[in-house]
Order: sequence, then C-alpha cells, then structure tokens
Amino acid sequence: MPEQIAYVIVTPYSLYKSRTGGILARLITRTGLDLVAARMFAPSPELVTAYSQAVVSAQDPQDRHIQELIRDYILENLAPDPKTGRRRRVMMLLFKGDDAVRKIRGVVGNISTTRASGETIRDTYGDLILGEDGHVRYFEPAVLAGPVADEAQEKLKLWARYSDADGGILENTITYAPNENSQRTLVLIKPDNFRFPTGRPGNVIDFFSRTGLYIVGIKVLRMSVADAMEFYGPVLEVLRTKLTDVVGARAKAAIEKELGFSVPAAEEKKLGETLCPLFGEYQFGNIVRFMSGKSPAEAPEKQRHQPGTEKCIALIYEGPEAVRKIRDVLGPTDPSKAPPGSIRREFGQTIMVNAAHASDSQENAERELKIVNVGENNFRALIEEAYGSIR
Repeated sequence: MPEQIAYVIVTPYSLYKSRTGGILARLITRTGLDLVAARMFAPSPELVTAYSQAVVSAQDPQDRHIQELIRDYILENLAPDPKTGRRRRVMMLLFKGDDAVRKIRGVVGNISTTRASGETIRDTYGDLILGEDGHVRYFEPAVLAGPVADEAQEKLKLWARYSDADGGILENTITYAPNENSQRTLVLIKPDNFRFPTGRPGNVIDFFSRTGLYIVGIKVLRMSVADAMEFYGPVLEVLRTKLTDVVGARAKAAIEKELGFSVPAAEEKKLGETLCPLFGEYQFGNIVRFMSGKSPAEAPEKQRHQPGTEKCIALIYEGPEAVRKIRDVLGPTDPSKAPPGSIRREFGQTIMVNAAHASDSQENAERELKIVNVGENNFRALIEEAYGSIR
C-alpha cells in the first residue's frame, strides 16, 4: 500500500472544550502514522460552502442521513458567527503513512445513535442525541475526516487552496471582556516526545489546556541548525560565563579522582575560568543537536538552514496573562525541581530533555515567534508536493 496523506479537522467545539490533546494522542498512538503538518484555520464562508458540498458521498460508509447531518453541521458551526461575523477556529492535522486514510478513519470512527463504548474518537467526544420523536436534538461530530483516499485528496486540495487566506496565525477569533488584555506566547513540544509513536504530545497539550488559553497557531516544525542556534543564542553566554564554579568543582573532582592529588581552591577557580567557555560551547552544541539533529560543528555552513531531522510542535497560545499561565503549568527548567502536576515533573528527564519550551516573557515570545515562523504555510507545500498544483 503506497503512502497516503490523511487529514483530521478538529471542530470549533472540540477546540473550545480543550479536547485537542486527547484527540491527538489517540490519532498518534492508534495509527502509528507520522504527523507531518498542522495548521489553524478560520474558515471563510466560501471555504465552508465548498467543503460542505463535498461531504455527502456515495463512497462514505456512513448512512446518508448522517452525512447530511455533517454537511449541515459544517454550514452552521464552521462558518463565521452570524451574529458577530467573527470567524471560528478549526485545527487541521495531516498524517502520512501506509494506508493512512483508512487508519485515520478507523480511529475517528462513524456516528451512531446506539450506545458507544468509547473505542473511537467520535465514541468519546462526539454526540448524536435524538428526541422521543426521532428528531435530532444535539449533534457534535468532534472531528472530520475523509472516508477514502480519493476524496481525502480532493478535500486536502480544497483546504490547501484556502490555506493562505483562511489559515495561519489567527486574528480576532476570540472574544474578551473589555478589561481583559490578552497576550500571546510560544510553546514548543520538544523532540523527546516524538522518538516513537506515543501519546505524550497530546498529553502535554492536555496539561496546557488547564490554563484556559486558546490555541491560535500551530505548526509541525523541524528546526534547522541555524534556527536552533538563533533560538537558543541567549543561553550560550550564560553557559560560557555563569557556570565557572560548577565547572571548576567538576574539574577539581575529576583531577583528584584520576591523578590522586588535591587541587587548591585558587587553582579550582582558575580551572573554572579556563574551562567554562569550552564547557559552554559544548553544552550549547548539545542543545542545538537535540533540537535539530546536528550540532553546529557537525553542520557545514551551507547545510545549516536546511530543515533538521528532529520534530517539534510549535503552538501559539492566546489569552490574559498567557506567558505566566503557561510557565506555571510547564514548571522550572530542571524536572527534579518542578512541582507535582507540572509538565516537566511528569514528562521531563533532564534540564535539556524536559518535554517542552515556553517563552518566559512577552519580549522573548516575540523574538522566538519570529524565528519559528508558525504562520509559514508548509501545509500547502506538503499538499502540492504530494498532489501537484492545487489550483
């Protein structure tokens, strides 16, 4: 079976109820597919209309009545709010692998009025409630996905055509009280969460959902060596100059163990001053390698701007006190010092392998967002690479 690209659309209600993490965890762990792209959309009336018209299909195994319910749901719930004109948020996730469309649809599941066990995403997060007269009282599909490969391809092309105008970093999709001042902050779900198909990326997102903030941008990122060097550049000076006592003590201990003589305090200080810059460069190289796949020394200048081999998810969270709220849930850099219930205590291992990064100030968020470029449309590029022109 050749590789396919499959899509999942997380509905506005699932996003609002912070079910994104649970949905993503199931998609990764139960399909074993590679998450290759993600993009936020605020669909225009034109995109909503075009997508709704493509939903009812003879190839869809669901009952036609259910397909018509989904079509009507799309028209009502993905379109801009008729009262305010404010567009609604949806998240598009792309997965790649053998038989991807069928695997994704199997995890997403179909919609039924019978009691479900919770096996599929729609069993757990979707609802179809009928009244005594048999009419639909409430309907929520939780996610949307293509039924077969041909239709998934056509719908992907459709969304790709609108991905510049309707997608990217969303603006004015959230309503705030007059006295609320919203911020934006960056989160990186780090490469240690993607070593093998695991629910950890979704679980980390679940933890961040406790902040009550809103996701307005998402990107699957393979950070280049150059980007990693720029992103962590401010750390280099700290590593080169602020750890002289630590380096001196470790050098003293190593020398005394290996050579068997005592190192006086004055010489220990000199060792720290001499070795700390070298230690800092070495540690900085390890950070860059962890984030991109190669250290600066391993990457010739002409290769430093190429996408790396390590995967991250970059997320932009928006809301009041976004920087502080995200940092509180994340916990301190050292997982051993992080409080119970924090992300780094639950998922971190070391100071470097610590599950996630979050901006520590609005100024740093602005700097880091420019480097990561969450608004970059690699979603469209992926579809065009797979299927050719989308016009």
